[in-house]
Amino acid sequence: MHKPVLVCLDLEGVLVPEIWINVAVKTGIEELRVTTREMPDYDTLMTQRLKILDRHHLKINDIQGVIAKMGPLEGAAEFVAWLRERCQVVILSDTFYQFAEPLMRQLGFPTLFCNQLEIDGSGRIIAYHMRMMDPKRHAVAAFKSLNFRTIAAGDSYNDTAMLAEADAGFFFRPPEHLPKEFPQFPVTESYSELQQLFSEFARWNK
Repeated sequence: MHKPVLVCLDLEGVLVPEIWINVAVKTGIEELRVTTREMPDYDTLMTQRLKILDRHHLKINDIQGVIAKMGPLEGAAEFVAWLRERCQVVILSDTFYQFAEPLMRQLGFPTLFCNQLEIDGSGRIIAYHMRMMDPKRHAVAAFKSLNFRTIAAGDSYNDTAMLAEADAGFFFRPPEHLPKEFPQFPVTESYSELQQLFSEFARWNK
């Protein structure tokens, strides 16, 4: 009996644009352009971001206003629909539920595992709370323990543990330095390439 296939995808950079880069463009705050594509320590990155938001008096409504004008990457919604016809799909992201909902609606509300922000009465983001440490890797390991064959795709440092844990892991449009550091993960640049590799691994007819 073939095990059922479950696909785990990162969100930002794989299905939707980088939220913080869009906030940086909208506000002109260049420091907010730094993402997990450049900084592997997520706690350091988020602590830095919250300090920047405080310094510039940016609140949750400011960020949600930017997100409301964003949409999925070209072809992403069709790619997710193609996958969901063939297998279970779970989005594993280090973003926050308070950010993700408008974007998930445009993707047809696939299952999303992510984190929570703590917001005070004035709308100031005062803290963030990870659901657990190393959540992407633990999620993939849990799916494997439930007898799924797992495929994963991501683009950043914080995806590499997930890709390594999966039965098959692929980079999707990563920055140039990452494949040099993690040459074990094949690099894809389009959804059609991912479809081809996923189909070969899962033995689907395209």
